Amino acid sequence: MTGINIDIIVDIIVSICLLVGTFFIFSTSIGLLRFPDVYTRMHAATKAPTIGITGIMIGAFLFLYVEHGIMSGKLILGLLFVLLTVPVSGHMISRAAHRSDIALWGENVRDDYAEAVKAKENPENTE
Repeated sequence: MTGINIDIIVDIIVSICLLVGTFFIFSTSIGLLRFPDVYTRMHAATKAPTIGITGIMIGAFLFLYVEHGIMSGKLILGLLFVLLTVPVSGHMISRAAHRSDIALWGENVRDDYAEAVKAKENPENTE
């Protein structure tokens, strides 16, 4: 393969990464507007942006590495930071909302976390 074909392939890969990342971030905004309660909104606010930001950062990293020869440690550290902190923070915020007795959406069938807390508080009543 010639250098021009490789450049085209890399440009396509970078474009795909950026488009996928943008799609997931856009889907986050729709999820925040459409989902009914704090727990489903928290799901939208943590899962999709993690994938979206990851796609954008990978696309930016590949572009800088291939086009300019820059190995950006800041992008890699930012990527790792996002992958580690966003899911944990979403979990902790959802847990705090549950402990503050914020009600689930009316269509939810069961509350597994409440059952687990109840089983932990009363270990002799487990079935």
